[in-house]
Amino acid sequence: MSRKFLVLSALALGLIVPASAKTYTRDEAIKTAMENSSDIKSAEEDLVSANSQVDAGYGNAYPSIDLSANVTRIFGLDDVKKTSALADAAKDMADKKDDAGYPKANAFDQNVMGPAVDGLIYGMKSQGYRWQSSVGLTLTQVLYAAGKVGTAIDIAKAYKHLQEVNLDNTKSKVRYEVDNAFDQLIYLDSSIAIVDESIKITQDNLDFVEQGVKSGLATELDLARVQLSMEALKVDRKALEDKRLLAKNALLNTMGLDWDNDVQFNGELRSPESNLPYPDTSMANVKQRRRELVMLQATETMKEKNIEIEEGGYKPTIALVGGLKYANNQNKITEWDAPKWDKLNKYVSLNLSMNLFNGMQTKEAVVQAKSSLRSTQIQKETAERGFRVQIESCAQTLASAERNLEVLKNNIDLAQRIYDMTDAAFRNGMETQLNLLTANMDLRKAKLNYLQGILNWNTAYNALLQATGEY
Repeated sequence: MSRKFLVLSALALGLIVPASAKTYTRDEAIKTAMENSSDIKSAEEDLVSANSQVDAGYGNAYPSIDLSANVTRIFGLDDVKKTSALADAAKDMADKKDDAGYPKANAFDQNVMGPAVDGLIYGMKSQGYRWQSSVGLTLTQVLYAAGKVGTAIDIAKAYKHLQEVNLDNTKSKVRYEVDNAFDQLIYLDSSIAIVDESIKITQDNLDFVEQGVKSGLATELDLARVQLSMEALKVDRKALEDKRLLAKNALLNTMGLDWDNDVQFNGELRSPESNLPYPDTSMANVKQRRRELVMLQATETMKEKNIEIEEGGYKPTIALVGGLKYANNQNKITEWDAPKWDKLNKYVSLNLSMNLFNGMQTKEAVVQAKSSLRSTQIQKETAERGFRVQIESCAQTLASAERNLEVLKNNIDLAQRIYDMTDAAFRNGMETQLNLLTANMDLRKAKLNYLQGILNWNTAYNALLQATGEY
C-alpha cells in the first residue's frame, strides 16, 4: 500500500491552512505536553520536597543551637535598693557599752558581719525586681539516637530515588498518551484521504454516466445509483471529520493547550516494514526497567528502615548539652548591666533518656511496621506476576496484528485489480454499473481496513514497549 495513506498532512487532505497556523510534529507535541503536564509538574515538586528531606536528614546530624530571650514585668513590688543599715547600726552600737563596760559592737561586726548581712538581704530582695530579663544560648549535639538519624537519612534517600523514578514514569505516561492520541489523529486524517480518493473515483464515474445518459448508453437508474453512492461517501467523510475534530481536541487537551481550530499536526504511523527492534521481553531485564517495580523496591527499602526506627524506641538517646545564660534584674526596663563573663551562667551536661514503659506503643509500632513491609512485598510479587501476563498478552496481540497486516495488504492488491478490470469492462459496456460501484466500495474498505490494521499494530507495539518498560 502506498505510504500516502499513512501521512498526516493538511495539504494532503485538501485543507486550507492559514499562514499563521501552528503545525506540530510528533516530537513537538510530546515536548509541549511535557512542558504543560500538571502531573509532571506535581512530580517535579515532589522531587524537590524529597531533596529537601535528604538535606533535612543530614541537618539532624549537626548540633542544634537555640537562642532564648525573656523579659518579665512583675507588679506589686517596691523598688529594690541596696542599703548598709546593719553596718551603720554596728557603728552606732560600737559607741555604746553594755553593763560590763564592753562596746556593744566590735570592729568585726562593723566591717564584716554588718556588710555581709546587708549584702545577703540585698541579694534576697533582688529576686523581686520589677523587670527581670534573660538571654541564653543552648547547644545540643545528639551523640547516640539508636541509629534514628542515620536511618532517617537512608529513608530520605530512598524516598528521593522513588520520586526520581516517579518523575520518569510520569513523563513516560505522558509520552504514551500523546503517541496514542497522535496515532489516532493520523488514522482519521488518512481515512479522510482514502475517502477523498474514492470520492474522486466516483466523481469520474458520475461524469461518465452523465455522458452515457445524454448519449443513450446509460439509464436514469444508473445515474441514480452513482449519485446515491456519492452521497454515501460524503456522509462517511462528514462522520470522519467529526471524529477527527474530537481526536484533535483530545490531543490538544493532552498537550495542555486550549482548542485552536487552526492548529495542525504532521507525522506518520510506524510500519512493520520499518524493521523496528522487537522489545526485550526478558523478565530479568523487565524487573529492572519497569518503573513501577523500582518504585515498589524503593518503598520496600523505606519500610525496612522504618522498622529499625521503630525498634529504636527500645534504646536510649544520649545528647551533649552546653549553654550560656545572662540574667538581669532591675527596677526599670531602661537599666541594663553589660554582660560580663563571670556573671554568665555557663554549663555543660550529658543527657541520657530512655523510655521504660509506654503502654506497649513501641512494640505495636514495630508490629505495624513489619506488617506494612510485608504488604509492600506482596504487592511487588503480585505486580511481577501481572507484568509477566501483560507482556505475554501484548506480545500475542502484536504478533496477531502483524499476521493480519499481511492479509489486509493482499486484500488491497486484489481489490485494486478487481476494480481496474471492472472499470475497464464497464467503460466497454461489458460490466454493470452496480458491479463497478461494488468494486469501488470494496477497494475503499480494503484500504480503510489496512489503515486500521496499521493503527492496531502501532497500538500493540506501543503497549508492548510500555509493558517491557522500554517506553
